[in-house]
Amino acid sequence: MADWTPDFALSDKPRYLAIADLIAADIRSGRLAVGDRLPPQRVLAKRVGIDFTTVARGYEEARKRGLVTARVGQGTFVAGAPQTTQMRAHARLSADLTMNLPPEPTDPALLDMMREGLVAVARDLVPRLRYQGFGGSAEDKDAASSWLGRRALVPAQDRLFVTPGAHSALHGVFSILAKPGDVILCEAITYPGVRSIAAQLGVRLVGLAMDEDGVTPEALEEACARHAPKAIYLNPTLQNPTTLTIPEHRRTALAAVARANELPIVEDDAYGFLPTKKISPFAAIAPDLTWHVAGLAKCIGAGLRAAYVVAPSARAAWPFVAALRAATVMASPLTVALATRWIEDGAADAMLRFIREETAARQRMATEILPPGSFRADPLSFNLWIPLPPPWSRSSFVGQMRETGIGVVASDAFTVGSAPTEAVRVCIGGPSTRDEIRAALEFIGHALTEPPELASAYI
Repeated sequence: MADWTPDFALSDKPRYLAIADLIAADIRSGRLAVGDRLPPQRVLAKRVGIDFTTVARGYEEARKRGLVTARVGQGTFVAGAPQTTQMRAHARLSADLTMNLPPEPTDPALLDMMREGLVAVARDLVPRLRYQGFGGSAEDKDAASSWLGRRALVPAQDRLFVTPGAHSALHGVFSILAKPGDVILCEAITYPGVRSIAAQLGVRLVGLAMDEDGVTPEALEEACARHAPKAIYLNPTLQNPTTLTIPEHRRTALAAVARANELPIVEDDAYGFLPTKKISPFAAIAPDLTWHVAGLAKCIGAGLRAAYVVAPSARAAWPFVAALRAATVMASPLTVALATRWIEDGAADAMLRFIREETAARQRMATEILPPGSFRADPLSFNLWIPLPPPWSRSSFVGQMRETGIGVVASDAFTVGSAPTEAVRVCIGGPSTRDEIRAALEFIGHALTEPPELASAYI
């Protein structure tokens, strides 16, 4: 029924709830029949003079009640009779938005290509069940060099190592750069995994002041004078959780301060392959200072536990090799062979293209749904960084989302050396579908526009 229009005079509820209620009422009265097509969301929003997001929330609420169904590329259609109050009480969202993962591929052609690589690796299964030399075979290092070439890095093979994931690589680098009690610098808001690594090693993290371009050179200079740090850890591209990318001029300035203080740079380039417009990594700006860690978890998949490490020099790599060999023996030959195969046959590039396209689509969806200016993100980041409006606190917001079935992470997990801000990270990648992400974002968007005591009334 393309001319269907809700009569808001019949309801005193928030407009999005009123839309769902009025759809239910019109189904009962016979004004709407099963199979009727409702007006497109933007058309209805314009017709009744309300925001598109309000209509989208109303349609989503109606979908959760079983009143309508959405068909991709076709529209929204009446599905059936209204649910009872008891049925609605059990209609909960379920979306774990806590893990920062790439969207998972669904395209049959891409999945077939990935499986072909797995079959090819299985043909040489028995040799891959043996112990291998640490750091990868010549073939694996050639594939790593080809992959890193996308970041304008061409390291000699005696500086390049294939390792069992970025976490173990960072653990190994930290362990040879700092002893218990030593200081390693990082961003004031940083990746939580590095906090765990530092705690395991007894290393003290010191967070540095940041502006819109990342860590400031002045903060780095002052920290070098005050703390005599052993290194600085940076996640410079699509930083987790703020999604910030340090621009080239700031990278050059930070590298200059690091060089003046003979300070090693640990560059966690987990997301560096995602942007299509490339910015030079620290390993290209200051190769003799930088430990470059290029994990495959965020650009291919988290289950592919492999990372490529570029050391500042062959000599610097000797203790790193000893430390990582003692802790891990080697990267899994099966995993590494699969990564090598996917890089060689083009599957890795196809997966990266899919991740970019799907992430961009999800970020556009977030922009459409959430209140303008309510979050920080990049078109290719897997997460949103949401500063919470008063009177929301991070604990009340996280609790509210949990009660609704939505998992988000408070800023406490990312903060080093200062009081956490009232903010949360919301991840929109991983196994969740677009529909699941949309439903969760609709509720988050509603919560951001209401005080906690009102938002909680609609659980």
